[in-house]
Amino acid sequence: MALLDKEKVVYGGKHSAEEKYIEPTLLNDIDWDSKSMKEEIFGPLLPIMTFTDLNTIIDTINKHDKPLAAYYFGETKKDQETFLKQLYFGGGCINDTVIHVAGKSLPFGGVGTSGIGSYHRAKSFECFSHQKGIVKEAHGSIFLLDMPLMLQNYLS
Repeated sequence: MALLDKEKVVYGGKHSAEEKYIEPTLLNDIDWDSKSMKEEIFGPLLPIMTFTDLNTIIDTINKHDKPLAAYYFGETKKDQETFLKQLYFGGGCINDTVIHVAGKSLPFGGVGTSGIGSYHRAKSFECFSHQKGIVKEAHGSIFLLDMPLMLQNYLS
């Protein structure tokens, strides 16, 4: 459990490598130098950062790698909208955590270093597939529509 800052545990923290078990764990009073903020977390570990100024924390988060998920807790609709519009992250929740991953109708994925694309249902197939466009002897067909583009150098 290299990501676990034991002095920051406020709930949980028990783990067993032998049993491949990590108890759901909350870490409080986390800062950017904490171990849990150095890598993406794929497990039941939730680092909690508190702040008093929304714009300052958004600016600070946007200076780091884009997170896979972000969770905002607050009642003001204006602040919720600011969080959603100005912070870049893969997915998240307002006044909740993790549940966005379970929604099969919602895309799940990251941006930047936390991943590219979205997964779940048809999105998974599209994300992990490569569609390749091939043209073989395009005599006429729909490519006539692109003729001005194809002849641009000759028409100007």
